[in-house]
Amino acid sequence: MFDQEELRQAAELVHAHVPATPTHMWPQLSARLGCEVWVKHENHLPTGAFKVRGGVTFIDWLRREHPDCAGVITATRGNHGQSQARAATRAGLRAVIYVPHGNSPEKNAAMRAYGAELREHGEDFDAAREAAIAAAEAEGLFPVPPFHRELVRGVATYGYEMFKDAPPLDRVYVPIGCGSGICGVIAARDALGLTTEVVGVVAEGAPGALLSVQQGQPVTTDSATTFADGMAVRVPVAEALAIYGKGAARIVAVSDDQIAEAARTLFADTHNIAEGAGAAALAALMAEQDQQQDQRVAVVLSGGNIDSDKAAVLLSGGTPPA
Repeated sequence: MFDQEELRQAAELVHAHVPATPTHMWPQLSARLGCEVWVKHENHLPTGAFKVRGGVTFIDWLRREHPDCAGVITATRGNHGQSQARAATRAGLRAVIYVPHGNSPEKNAAMRAYGAELREHGEDFDAAREAAIAAAEAEGLFPVPPFHRELVRGVATYGYEMFKDAPPLDRVYVPIGCGSGICGVIAARDALGLTTEVVGVVAEGAPGALLSVQQGQPVTTDSATTFADGMAVRVPVAEALAIYGKGAARIVAVSDDQIAEAARTLFADTHNIAEGAGAAALAALMAEQDQQQDQRVAVVLSGGNIDSDKAAVLLSGGTPPA
């Protein structure tokens, strides 16, 4: 998707707005799993998740290509919405964000704090996305899709950082929602000419990306039921599938119980709080730890925006409800 110069320029732009994040090798995790484990800490960004990077590059592109645009409209479960609201309002633009009914109260509050006009619609992300698209023309707002080249170019900067900061990696596990994160990692790997294996991770209750790769075409599921809301997508994005379907070594499905256990492990061994999607990569590594002996492996802690009540359930040994 990009060459090294495009990623270098994207990193320069992103770092003018948000800092690079650390890539740490954690000895306790490594001892626990029998391999060298590196964690890319996207939970340390200003919005608490990797999506903020794509907001920077997308709004920069929008202002150049559509200078008369009054604002943006999009759908989210939280992290993408924070990213777009933060970048758009700082550029003097309006930001209208659709979320499904019952969305995370704390993510909703964060989006409003960044200046979003928040609207609730539908029972899941995909219903909210349809409503946002329908409202865009009537309100004269630019519809921000869940996947766009400029979003991915921004998100790819975390892969660019990770591959430069860590020693050569045998493998990296990346959670999949709409796909910008895994596509960004694949793009960075390929631009840098590396051979690192990229493994995508989905929740068992939201297996659309896995089924789509298996069948070679987008497969829509009837539901997407998981407490890892960043991965709760029923309708895979075809443009993203075209990239991770070829660029990922495989897709792994993990249960909510496995994700919860991985979140507790991250807290015990690194004292970082992870949201469900943020713990999913480690959950997959833990499930495949017998295959990792003496390997150097990275996991992407994509975000830490878990509601307080769910975090309490996790840390008390339970699995939050979907």
